Amino acid sequence: MKLAKRILKYLSPYKGRLVLAVICMIGNAALSVFFFDEFGKFIDTVITEAKQSGAAAGTDKLTTIILGLFLLFLFRALFQYGQKYLTAFVSQNAIKDLRADLYGHLQSLSLEFYSQNKTGEIMSRATNDVGIIQGAIVSGAVGVFSKSFVLALGIGKLFYDNWRLTLIAFVIFPVIGFVVDKFNRKIRKVSKRAQVKVANVSDILQETISGIRVVKSFGREEYEYERFQEQNKANFRANLKNSQLNATLTPVTEFLAAMSFLVVLWYGGLDVIKGHMTTGELTGFFTLLLYITNPLKSLTKLSGTIQRAMSAAERIFEIIDIQPSIQNSPQAQELEDVEGTIELEEVSFSYDDDELALDNINLEVDPGQMIALVGHSGAGKSTLVNLIPRFYDPDHGQIYLDDIDIKDYNVDSLRSKMGIVPQETILFGGTIEDNILYGDLDASRDEVIAAAKAANAHDFIMNFEDGYDTELGERGAGLSGGQKQRIAIARAILKDPEILILDEATSSLDTESEALVQEALERLMENRTTFVIAHRLSTVLNADRIVVMEEGQIVEQGTHDELLEYDGVYSDLYEVQLKGSKE
Repeated sequence: MKLAKRILKYLSPYKGRLVLAVICMIGNAALSVFFFDEFGKFIDTVITEAKQSGAAAGTDKLTTIILGLFLLFLFRALFQYGQKYLTAFVSQNAIKDLRADLYGHLQSLSLEFYSQNKTGEIMSRATNDVGIIQGAIVSGAVGVFSKSFVLALGIGKLFYDNWRLTLIAFVIFPVIGFVVDKFNRKIRKVSKRAQVKVANVSDILQETISGIRVVKSFGREEYEYERFQEQNKANFRANLKNSQLNATLTPVTEFLAAMSFLVVLWYGGLDVIKGHMTTGELTGFFTLLLYITNPLKSLTKLSGTIQRAMSAAERIFEIIDIQPSIQNSPQAQELEDVEGTIELEEVSFSYDDDELALDNINLEVDPGQMIALVGHSGAGKSTLVNLIPRFYDPDHGQIYLDDIDIKDYNVDSLRSKMGIVPQETILFGGTIEDNILYGDLDASRDEVIAAAKAANAHDFIMNFEDGYDTELGERGAGLSGGQKQRIAIARAILKDPEILILDEATSSLDTESEALVQEALERLMENRTTFVIAHRLSTVLNADRIVVMEEGQIVEQGTHDELLEYDGVYSDLYEVQLKGSKE
């Protein structure tokens, strides 16, 4: 019930149009039920009165009834249009709001959530599950009310016309209700399992399509096909079970209903033979009885739709109910002027509570200093820089910016003062200018061009026919690695951050591209507190301080010359790289 209320909450902003839709439903239902009264009169007029009163009198009455039926169908059509259009308007807006809430909440969740959940699973909830709820709102919540009203009005009319026959017809209904309830419980359980299987299929699709280069380079097309087929078949079995339950429910309920109709026909036929009912009255009664079986069947089918929607809603609200692990404290202040002093004091952090990724880190950085983080893969370099913009919070210890704990700053204002250039450049759909503007959405074209020039990107951009208006493919398809990285640097330059984080920004580039990117980075680092994760030690020889990390700890720090003289871990790393470059 709580889940249904949360879904219905999205309908409440549009209750005005929903009321109009309900009025149209009532009008449609009332005219539909009234038709059977007129139809019974039509039968009696044709069969009885035409014979008794003569052709002329019968013709006049028949014409009047037909004219009345014409007007009835006309107004019924208008009510039907109003009902369908208004319910579509309400449901589409409700889903728009739900999707916006889900997407907005996804944006607010911390990186921890994304590291623990697969992209395909998240996408399945945001697309497939939301689509299921949309269908349920259109044909479910609104449909249940409409069909229930028609059913109630029809049953009321049947009792008014002949309560004995009505009791005979509906004696089977408690049995039908029991059967539907039993099936509903199974359908909801199976539906949830089916939606999980759909998410697994989506996850494999996302992984293999985004990593198609790796798949092909290792010749793993057949392996990935078999892996996909395994999940595809599991999805097929789950959905087939769901369809089987729905396919069984409808004929079972229809068969039970048909049994009661046969009994009604038998008793009603006896009443006509005995003169207790006219042929038209029996025809109208039975036709109305058949008519209300349509909403009854619809309600039976809708129960399956609603159960699928409820399981989909559970999955969506599971995400919406997740609280971001990174939140502003009640006393959070806006970060305005930044000097750039950063201090990590006894900082420890783990991703899964089993093994420390950072162990008792102490580090002081003065304004404008360039700090290089070096060490083997998995030493904790990226983890350390991810704590500074509060992508994660340390388990123990504090991080200070200008002598204030970063937890006491508003998260958005903290990150607004930081620029990050990652190893894997992420570009978005749109033009080259759109991607540079990501650093400052209010910047002018001249400022974009200035940033691109500083990033050594202007020349290659102007080689494109459309220049800065060139549309980029998915994730920057069509650009080289160096070109993507220079656009990312232009984006960071446009943001003009006080604190800069470079996460192995040149490690995957060729020599020519690296030289251009390195030159752009040097411009970007001027007068900024900078953290550089270095894969190639040659890029950080001039760092103010080099911090060497091993197994989540700082084991050495100093200048390049000081660390070589110390003859420790850094010296070994440098010798290995120097030897490799000579070879």
